[in-house]
Amino acid sequence: MKETFGEYIKMLRTTHGYTLTQLAGLLDIDFANLSRIENGIRDFDKKKLSKLAEVFSLNIEALQDEYASDQLAKHMYEIGCSKELLKVAEEKAEYRRTLKK
Repeated sequence: MKETFGEYIKMLRTTHGYTLTQLAGLLDIDFANLSRIENGIRDFDKKKLSKLAEVFSLNIEALQDEYASDQLAKHMYEIGCSKELLKVAEEKAEYRRTLKK
């Protein structure tokens, strides 16, 4: 998915016919904070991922991957990450995976 995690939540919310207030209530967060999340002003609380998955009947592992990729992309954007830096980071991540074996 190319959209931000907040945009993804908004798409889920509108597709399922929830208002901001309704979904915020289901997630036990303030509707103003949900609006900020959907508009990219605030990050979604990782601790609420299981509740989000439950509300929309999503696979929690896939949702966690979407969340993590969005957080990584945000950080890469903030530091001005180049494609070369990303390639080196992937090589280091692969090396770390071999250490766990």
